[in-house]
Amino acid sequence: MFELVFLGTSASAPSADRNLTSTLLIHEGTRFMLDCAEGTQRQILRSGVGFKDLRRIFLTHGHLDHILGIGGLASTLGQWDVQSISKLEIYGGRWALDRVRDLMKVVMRGKEVEIEIAFIEIKPGVLVREKNLTVTAFSVLHRGTGNFGFVFEEQAKRPFLVERAQALGVPIGPERKRLVAGESITLADGRVIQPDEVLGELVPGTKFVHVGDLARINEVIEPARDADGLVMEATYLAADREIARKHGHITAAEAAQCAREANVKQLFLTHISRRYNGNIVAAEANAIFPNTIVCNDLDKYVVKREK
Repeated sequence: MFELVFLGTSASAPSADRNLTSTLLIHEGTRFMLDCAEGTQRQILRSGVGFKDLRRIFLTHGHLDHILGIGGLASTLGQWDVQSISKLEIYGGRWALDRVRDLMKVVMRGKEVEIEIAFIEIKPGVLVREKNLTVTAFSVLHRGTGNFGFVFEEQAKRPFLVERAQALGVPIGPERKRLVAGESITLADGRVIQPDEVLGELVPGTKFVHVGDLARINEVIEPARDADGLVMEATYLAADREIARKHGHITAAEAAQCAREANVKQLFLTHISRRYNGNIVAAEANAIFPNTIVCNDLDKYVVKREK
């Protein structure tokens, strides 16, 4: 299960109602920030989720409306000693990291801010592998180089069949834990129980995909295949498709088409231009993919695999 907090949902420049792009993803208490626009630290305060354990920032690309908030966030974390956060890991393409390094030279000058910054250059493939989570990057097309989308996926599991275990006489306790771990056990009467006897079919974990700015959907469809949640931009409407192409963006209709082709369960649209009302964006996307939500600042959602 993933928790989503949309800290900012505007494209290119803020509006009176929308801050610039940033999304917070929480999985089993671990936090990942996806892009960090200016004003993000205040949005965190407004959201009520706080700064606890905020140690990783994943950058979709290096445009200013996706990175400028890192300086202020690092300053806050370094000066406030927030929950003993002493290190901030920033994942991004080379060009994005070069821009952030230049930004941080100003922030860190004079040693007013004491926080370690780790710059981690990413390429397509696995970035993080933890007990119940794998984070993978994939390339997308936008302006410039080093543009990425991210797949967050829980480990697939075989459910423990309690009734079957009871019928076989498997006692409650460490024996069941060993079977779940894939080990065979020997009961008091000498019978050997194999894991396959008490474990069900493999059930995929929850899959969440986040994509930043992009010029086409081609590279997203397969990574997003059967995802439980997909975040995409909807900077333009179909009527302004030529303008979208000029600036390396897609339309709300194209985002919906991507979700439909990838068999996604839920589509979340963000990066909304100030020229549009969110209801108009929602109408265009929902006509193609009904399970679409146009997100507003500070919206919170849960993404989980339905049984």
